[in-house]
Amino acid sequence: MKTSTIFIVTGRSGSGKSTAIAAFEDAGLYCVDNMPVALLPPFLKLTEKTESEIDGFAFVMDLREQGFLDKYGPIFQSLRKGGYRINLLFLEADEKTLLRRYSQTRRHHPLAKEGQLLEGIRAEKRMLQQLRTEASKVINTSQYNVHELKNIISKIAQHSTKLTPLKISVLSFGFKFGLPPEADLVVDVRFLPNPYFVPELKALSGEDRRVRDYVLDHPETKQFINKYSVLLDYLIPRYEKEGKAYLTIAVGCTGGRHRSVAIAKYLFDHLKRQNRQIDLAHRDINQ
Repeated sequence: MKTSTIFIVTGRSGSGKSTAIAAFEDAGLYCVDNMPVALLPPFLKLTEKTESEIDGFAFVMDLREQGFLDKYGPIFQSLRKGGYRINLLFLEADEKTLLRRYSQTRRHHPLAKEGQLLEGIRAEKRMLQQLRTEASKVINTSQYNVHELKNIISKIAQHSTKLTPLKISVLSFGFKFGLPPEADLVVDVRFLPNPYFVPELKALSGEDRRVRDYVLDHPETKQFINKYSVLLDYLIPRYEKEGKAYLTIAVGCTGGRHRSVAIAKYLFDHLKRQNRQIDLAHRDINQ
């Protein structure tokens, strides 16, 4: 377990540490926010005794813990001597950006007394100067939005650990039963020829070969699935670049039994051939 990478996320309040720890968690690391530094050694010892495979750890540690600055040095040094790989990631932002972020979120700065936000920001900067010099990497987040920062953190995690791939779910449904709330992308295939009106196919579902052939063999269906597959092949790598962890592609027809099932299975097979982590579900097939 000592070969696991350990990221210590620290830095100035309002610089994006919550976003960073979320990105590390999406990348498959075991994460803890506001971890007391004194608990780090016994926590790591405890994980050595487990049989679960953990790709790495990320802990947020900062001035919310009283005494953090006095304790972290000897503890990190001892862990490194013990064989642990500790990467200190320091996040910061300029005064103007921090003031704007606190104004937007209305959160309380840990060092701001009686509403003196600017004084608290400047005091924290002075207190963290030594910690900043010891950082493995310093990231100024002033010019980054949430998605850009998550992308940066994801790349850092990818270079140090095995990155957890984007998890894709393909879901068929019927519009008459409502939109699936978990859907990220929704495609309406009610324009395709409907097997429901074919007597010998009506009682079957899109899982039956005869229904799939009826739906997929129509020229307009072939044109649609070709264009939509190209769109997904374009979008999915960009969602991964953004740091997205889950993607649900919902395919809907009227009742969720024929057309949506056949198209969802086609899209599932298309993405499965790309060795993606993917699952398939038919929400309304038995309605």
